[in-house]
Amino acid sequence: MAAITRAITLGSEGSPDAARTALMEIWDALGPQGDPLHRCTVAHYLADLYEDAAQALSWDIRALDAADSLTGDRARRYDARLDVRGFYPSLHLNLADNYRRLGSFDAAQREIDAARDSLDTLGDDAYGEIVRKAVDEIAQSIRVRETARRKSAPDGR
Repeated sequence: MAAITRAITLGSEGSPDAARTALMEIWDALGPQGDPLHRCTVAHYLADLYEDAAQALSWDIRALDAADSLTGDRARRYDARLDVRGFYPSLHLNLADNYRRLGSFDAAQREIDAARDSLDTLGDDAYGEIVRKAVDEIAQSIRVRETARRKSAPDGR
């Protein structure tokens, strides 16, 4: 996780290409049977580093697949407060946003519904508020068939 955090920091400090390269090296080293917590984290952040919605979607699907194989016990071994169920609102939100940007509004609606159905796993904190607000924004964009990138969307920077 330290290497993943360092790579993510590269993006937040304005070096998205370096972040993408570092995360891809970690992804390759993990392999398809690597630790699902690490695979989920890497894929989730890699998705944010792609402007192209199709590329982001492929990474967000990988993040969701990894989360599906992540156990609560494994998550708590990393951090006792971590609940894998809390990953799902953001993961489904990101999928909904990518499908929306690609004009696949039925798929986007299914994912935003899944995100909304899992919002109860989030705390009443700043992170929960950000995700809830984004769910509302994306749901509205789906309703009006908007495909433009949201100004508030994460970009790994």
